[in-house]
Amino acid sequence: MALSSGEIVYKIYRALTFGLSPLIRLHLRWRKLRGREHPIRWPERLGRPSSPRPAGRLIWFHAVSLGEGLAAIPVIKCCLERRPDVTVLMTTTTVSAFEVIKERLPSNVIYQFAPLDIPYSMDVFLQYWRPNAVMLMESELWPNLIMAAARNGIALALLNGRISTKSFRKWSNPVILPLIKLMLSKFSLILPLSTIQGIQFQLLQAPPYVINYTGDLKFAISDYGNSVGVKKSLKEIQAQLSCRKVWMASSIHKGEDEVFIRAHKLLKQNHPDLVTIIVPRKPHLGQDITSRLQEEGISVALRSCGDNLTNQTGIYMVDTLGELRDFYSLTPIAVVGASFLPGSAGHNISEAAGAGCAVLTGHYVGHFSHMVAEMQHVNPLSVLQVSHEKLVDAVSELFVNTEILVARRVAARQAYLALSCGIVEKLWDTLHFHIFMKSVSSDDAYGERG
Repeated sequence: MALSSGEIVYKIYRALTFGLSPLIRLHLRWRKLRGREHPIRWPERLGRPSSPRPAGRLIWFHAVSLGEGLAAIPVIKCCLERRPDVTVLMTTTTVSAFEVIKERLPSNVIYQFAPLDIPYSMDVFLQYWRPNAVMLMESELWPNLIMAAARNGIALALLNGRISTKSFRKWSNPVILPLIKLMLSKFSLILPLSTIQGIQFQLLQAPPYVINYTGDLKFAISDYGNSVGVKKSLKEIQAQLSCRKVWMASSIHKGEDEVFIRAHKLLKQNHPDLVTIIVPRKPHLGQDITSRLQEEGISVALRSCGDNLTNQTGIYMVDTLGELRDFYSLTPIAVVGASFLPGSAGHNISEAAGAGCAVLTGHYVGHFSHMVAEMQHVNPLSVLQVSHEKLVDAVSELFVNTEILVARRVAARQAYLALSCGIVEKLWDTLHFHIFMKSVSSDDAYGERG
């Protein structure tokens, strides 16, 4: 039988990744030497397991990094509650995600680093773990993973599926489109994070009958417990902030720091007791910003060093991972970054809304535009989009007008509650019907073979 154009493109991809495998493995070792891979568990990236596989049915959840991994946790918990007979394997790619998520997952979840999308690593991984189904988060569409899973009769689901504008243009290319069409045809279920994303998947020729919209899982990220020491530390910070004007700039990227530092300086002129909490997307950026600010004579307290807030402290730099949600609870105003410079793609605003902050963000929000629109539809006051030129005026108004501040905080919380209600349960019902009843309950499931 003649191969389809998608199968031909995949054969080329597989041959290329096979041929480049030695270089990719060398690159992995170089990353390990630079501290970008786990010093002990890096062989997991080659498909080599570090835990035994329990007998019985197993579901593999995969997310690339922290945000997607946190969004998967409510679904994993629901899965374990509804199907205690099933083992859950969770994988992520980045070390930063690993260090945070390992503390949030239920203790009976097996947590590994994801294998590289090269033939040997993926084949070894699948042959060892033998999952009954694979749940991929958001945009993790890797050809060798998807085709190997399909070849072995493993059910595939894409949760919170999304395609960036850049990826959509790339995947629509006549050369690549046949491969994307082939990969999407292997899914039993695609749950897009918005109806617009669902349309984009159809434009890439995903089968319409596998696409179901159940809501954005980012709204369902649940609260997680902290250690006694962390709780005590947060209470101390809260007490130190209680008599001061506080606002937070979260998830900021390189280049945006200048926007927020300028805003801090201007706000400080009218509010001498101001504290600006800055939470960079990557901790090392916070340390770089701190060095520059200290050279200018601005007092900065570093979270990673355990610095206390003093009367002279103007900026509190949260250069740690996994604490963003905690710090949202300490501020009445949250400005979510990665949204003020052209080319930015936004970040999750639902966590700030869930904490009851007045939520502000820029105009460059990428695929998070649906989240902004949904929240504003529930309550127009829930999210305020401003340009970097108007940021200072917007924050100043919230500082001086308590009525507006309270209205925006209440609106954000209201929108969050309305949009988060029942998402996980609805998603589970869809998963159960399309995946669990057909694949995970099958007597000849992959996990039961061999």
